[in-house]
Amino acid sequence: MNDSTERVDPALAAGNRKALAGYRAQHFLWQVQEGVATVTLNRPERKNPLTFDSYAELRDLFGQLKYATDVHAVVIAGAGDNFCSGGDVHEIIGPLVRLQAPELLMFTRMTGDLVKTMRACPQPIVAAVDGVCAGAGAIVAMASDLRLGTARSKTAFLFNRVGLAGCDMGACAMLPRIIGQGRASELLYTGRAMTGEEGERWGFFNKLCLPEHLLEQAQAMARDLVQGPTFANGITKTMLHQEWAMTLEQAIEAEAQAQALCMLTQDFRRAYEAFVAKQKPRFEGN
Repeated sequence: MNDSTERVDPALAAGNRKALAGYRAQHFLWQVQEGVATVTLNRPERKNPLTFDSYAELRDLFGQLKYATDVHAVVIAGAGDNFCSGGDVHEIIGPLVRLQAPELLMFTRMTGDLVKTMRACPQPIVAAVDGVCAGAGAIVAMASDLRLGTARSKTAFLFNRVGLAGCDMGACAMLPRIIGQGRASELLYTGRAMTGEEGERWGFFNKLCLPEHLLEQAQAMARDLVQGPTFANGITKTMLHQEWAMTLEQAIEAEAQAQALCMLTQDFRRAYEAFVAKQKPRFEGN
């Protein structure tokens, strides 16, 4: 359900609403069906690494999703048997060692902006994680709202293995909130891979799936989200993110204001009317 059919001044809609089903991705695969967009990192021969170009395009696409009228949930997956091996060694790591500080900061800000746009877009994001999920790939999975894995998933925040700090793209802020401070510290200090079973037990994965059914189940989860209240789901995502920096009193007041807005939507009215209609025959029978 969603409220996209309500009347909006055409001039306002022109600058704030757009269809993305026809978007032509240059550096990954993009498909929209039944309100679910699927992003597929598509370099299976290299375990789907990211490049400067794919980072920038993903950042820009997730930024556009806040205006999308035809996308209400997103699935992100990797082609073949792996999710994403991180930044391409030859196309990213090699060039980085030759850059100076201003250009390096340009790169690290770009990668961080990808996480920011993933968290800022109102659509819930479901990551379908199979096989290798390393470095920036682990960050993309972490920045998603929900994560499905497999028994053979290997998720590694391996930045210290290449001489870097574990504080990359928000990892030190987000990972402890997902799996706990101690477990996050272990992964970020050692760079070791978290197994699929550990990931499910620690709360990183919502559940494990058979590899052959992983994408299907991720898309089914996304379709279930699409059937829910679109505006309200976006508010839930916003509040989950913003309340990290709030006191309890601030959070309760912010949620009171957010919920009051949701009560103005047609989704809320339709849900009430559907409940009443479902109960009416039972009372009439009595």
